Amino acid sequence: MCLLALAGGFAVGAQSNSVTKPAVAVKLDSQPVNRGPLENGSFSSVVKRVAPSVVKITTSTKAKKIAANANQFPGLDNPMFRQFFGGRLPEMQQPAQSGLGSGVIISADGYIATNNHVVQGADEVIVSLDDGRELKAKVVGRDPQTDIAVIKVAATDLPAITFADSSKIEVGDRVLAMGNPFGIGETVTTGIVSAKGRRPGLGLDYEDFVQTDAAINPGNSGGALVDVEGRLIGINTAILSRNGGFQGVGLAVPSNLVSQVADGLVKNGKVVRGYLGVGAQDLTPMLAESLGLETKRGALVSDVQPDSPAEKAGLKNGDVITALNGQTIEDANRLTFTVGAISPGTKLDLDIVRDGKKETLKLTAAERPGTASRRGRESAEPEELAKNDEGVLNGVAVDDLAPQMRKQLNLPARLQGALITNVETDSAAAKAGLRAGDVILEINKQPVTSAQDAVKLSTSAESKKTLLRLYSRGSTIFVVVDETNANKAASE
Repeated sequence: MCLLALAGGFAVGAQSNSVTKPAVAVKLDSQPVNRGPLENGSFSSVVKRVAPSVVKITTSTKAKKIAANANQFPGLDNPMFRQFFGGRLPEMQQPAQSGLGSGVIISADGYIATNNHVVQGADEVIVSLDDGRELKAKVVGRDPQTDIAVIKVAATDLPAITFADSSKIEVGDRVLAMGNPFGIGETVTTGIVSAKGRRPGLGLDYEDFVQTDAAINPGNSGGALVDVEGRLIGINTAILSRNGGFQGVGLAVPSNLVSQVADGLVKNGKVVRGYLGVGAQDLTPMLAESLGLETKRGALVSDVQPDSPAEKAGLKNGDVITALNGQTIEDANRLTFTVGAISPGTKLDLDIVRDGKKETLKLTAAERPGTASRRGRESAEPEELAKNDEGVLNGVAVDDLAPQMRKQLNLPARLQGALITNVETDSAAAKAGLRAGDVILEINKQPVTSAQDAVKLSTSAESKKTLLRLYSRGSTIFVVVDETNANKAASE
């Protein structure tokens, strides 16, 4: 659990025209919580029921060489300095790292929900179960926009938690937070739901937290927030604190959103979100009055993207969106969540107010740009080409050639390829001479124009001997990376 942990929110999406079977069949109890007196004044029976579903997560990251950041070291951009490094920034050694967190078993066949920031960048993930077993886990997918990730262990008949309908919780409901704070072991704290729909500005696209005063501390990230019946109402994610410790303001991603995101990550390796192509803002009383509106409920359209579903449907700047497929849109944030929760291709009825008159527009949602990513990774984040023998170029991470990196590395404007951002020191790629800052132009004579191209070609390679064409140290060269011996040594 950390002060700057990310988070997410939830909105029930518009109904799709077709019903698809969820990829993760979580157990759901949609009945409202029993708000009567607590029997015997103890939560012990709840804890005994929930504890087996909450796990400890330990992560480790290998030492890596990374390109120096000119923002961290002023002067590195100076051409007089960089001439000593072949016109490029020097490399730095990033030491090996380890981390701790928590997770929640969401299906009996081994799927576990946790926070993205718990497993992000990890080379190894180990799950410690309540029965004492320690199992290696595979990262199924990550969603940085909500800070939710799904990992999987090779086990069956696990004690999956039951989900509650988080839309039915109320401020004042009693809750328990369960996790592994500070790595000291399973810990239970109690409190109440302090608020709903919190948007503290943690830098996420989807923020709609459940706030609680149940003590949440570093290491609780990914743990369970449950009601007094032991049903999951959220994944503990962040704390607001002046000193990094508990101060009574904990934040959890609502269980409804956890279920939605987990299903997308398991089914597609990513979360496919709907897209209308509008920019919107909240209505202030003054804006509502100037637009002739009786209330300030709704999302005021401030921008309509060209060739978007919204533009094709006739939506205009100044329109106020009040409902989507009959679901009330109270503000711009609710519009974002509602649209993000629907599936591309869904037909929508958009209720709007234009010039004081109510209208209904019909449109079809598209897929939100930028969501196409491998294994849940965002396109703006470096991708590791291969792990666990899933392809070639193990230990190499790549990213797209962003304008800023072109400038920092003094790369030609015409250059197209995938920028190498990390190379593990003990990998076959490192032994072949690959280093951070090199640009992959071709893999096995196939052109590479982006990080996604590199991922695709590396995972589909048939031989462990890979022919690369690189732009390195100001020259274009061919390099062969032979992972045959490396794989043999690893197996021995």
